[in-house]
Amino acid sequence: MKKEILFEIPGIYRDAFRVTGYTFGEGEKALCIVGSMRGNENQQLYCASRLVARLKRLEEDGKLIEGQQILVIPCVNSYSINTKRRFWCIDNTDINRMFPGYDKGETTQRIAAGVFEQIKDYRYGVQFASFYMPGAFVPHIRMMKTGYEDPKLAAEFGLPYVVVQPPRPFDTATLNYNCYICGAPASSLYTTNTARIDTESAQQAEDAVLNFMSRRGIINYRAHGGYRSEIINGEDMVSLRAATSGFLQCLVKPGQRVEKGQLLATILDPYEGTVRSELRAPVYGVVAFAGDEPMTYENTAVLKLIPEVE
Repeated sequence: MKKEILFEIPGIYRDAFRVTGYTFGEGEKALCIVGSMRGNENQQLYCASRLVARLKRLEEDGKLIEGQQILVIPCVNSYSINTKRRFWCIDNTDINRMFPGYDKGETTQRIAAGVFEQIKDYRYGVQFASFYMPGAFVPHIRMMKTGYEDPKLAAEFGLPYVVVQPPRPFDTATLNYNCYICGAPASSLYTTNTARIDTESAQQAEDAVLNFMSRRGIINYRAHGGYRSEIINGEDMVSLRAATSGFLQCLVKPGQRVEKGQLLATILDPYEGTVRSELRAPVYGVVAFAGDEPMTYENTAVLKLIPEVE
């Protein structure tokens, strides 16, 4: 294992900002894994740190295939982790909306450019991602429809679902989209949580990345089962939006199967404690996402369902 500073910006009033990478093996740049990019992504940082420890042991045991190089970047935004802010702590910009970056631009553009320069030549990419809305997901791989996507490749992680999603305008400035444009298939791996650590789904994510590396001939590792991934079109997922604002009480969890008409959540009046509205399943399916904020607002998506194929 080789630990090195991949990018650094001197600080005026505090320690320098640094992006640290851990390299395993030598030779062709096979796989780059990126952890936390936002200040509340504790689960994503935790998943990356587990992989650093696991790959170190595999390297010591001679399990890395010769001529293959793996890079793990646990955290791209340590300043925001330290200050407990989701976005860049100086101007509240999102590093993952700045790629491929600009080395003479604003600070987050420079960080994006410095990181992208280090990872753009890797054959495959994995990012431990988080959703823009707070809540819990069923573990899955997400790929963008860029014309280069390969859902069968994503299925090699062995997670329950692969979601193929058309890019929205802001997605074109994300890390994974730009990796695709450079010819490197990149997968976003979603675990259950973001701000809170979930060791069970982190273990599932660790196993999924090791399975992928084994099946791609990067490590000598016996893949441990996993799922036969179901490939989902992101546009087919059903969003349930709050009809009113109030306290949100979700009655189901990600991965849970639901019946058509089943009560999934209630929204309570924050002053009187009465039920303002109910959310019921419009289809048979599986809960893909459940919001976990105590308060919701009118027209906010609080649940997403994967509909059953009829």
